[in-house]
Amino acid sequence: MTIIQLEYLLAVANCGSFSQAAEHCFVTQPSLSMQVKALEEELEVILLDRSKKPVVPTEAGEAVLERVRETLRAFNCIREAVSELKGETAGRLRLGVIPTIAPYLMHRFMPAFVRSYPRVELEISEMKTADIVEALKRDRLDAALVAGGTCGEGIQEHELFNDRFFLYVSPENPLYERQNVRIEDIDLKDLVILSPGNCMRDQIIELCQAKRALPSNFSFESGSLETLMRIVDCTPSLTIIPEMAIEFIPADRRDRVKMLAKGATSRKIAVAVRRTYVKSSIIKALTETIVSCAGKRS
Repeated sequence: MTIIQLEYLLAVANCGSFSQAAEHCFVTQPSLSMQVKALEEELEVILLDRSKKPVVPTEAGEAVLERVRETLRAFNCIREAVSELKGETAGRLRLGVIPTIAPYLMHRFMPAFVRSYPRVELEISEMKTADIVEALKRDRLDAALVAGGTCGEGIQEHELFNDRFFLYVSPENPLYERQNVRIEDIDLKDLVILSPGNCMRDQIIELCQAKRALPSNFSFESGSLETLMRIVDCTPSLTIIPEMAIEFIPADRRDRVKMLAKGATSRKIAVAVRRTYVKSSIIKALTETIVSCAGKRS
């Protein structure tokens, strides 16, 4: 039994395909398949049900994979521990970012992080919160940038900063003439929000104390705040946006951004990791870089 065999087995379980796993591991499919088969022969048990599409672990495979994840985490910690003893920040960081953060924050910290920590291999995926939580628990991600309080049990969140909510209002909407809007003054029939699966949608519904059955014609599977703002631009509607999105609004449309009255909520931006996570030096470097760069707004 080798570390390579364990890595290949986990890759197939995560990808659901031998071909995709081989591509992920940068090896040929026959080579990967041979190593997984050798592991099964050594353990004298079938670990993967190859008749299913996607390929899924057998009952024995699930039991083995639970230990494989623990073993690989411990194995990868060796390099991290040695790097920390040397005072280095090095290793691979697989980072997930939710769609309502990625377009507005990545450009702030990535250049500085890559420049300051050239020995960290940064892999970034844009994912919804539920997918991030699953990926963290199944060791497909090391960390994620999320809205605080959305990941649930088993995930640890390190808060970075607050991101206030603002109103983006059509010139055809009665609230356009105001500079400061109370939540209770918003007509929910005019409010367009993100599609289900976006945690910001749930935050906005809670903020407005609205029923969850909002008009479905204003729900977009793209989960794009930019799409919502374009809808507002061409209809007498309004939406709620995070502060970090404001700098990307063209100057001739900034008048559509309205303050929400004092007492209106904000979201907390956080780094999420598993409670058993150990790459402390990389996470520390990431959080410090984000906090340092996040305040440099245009």
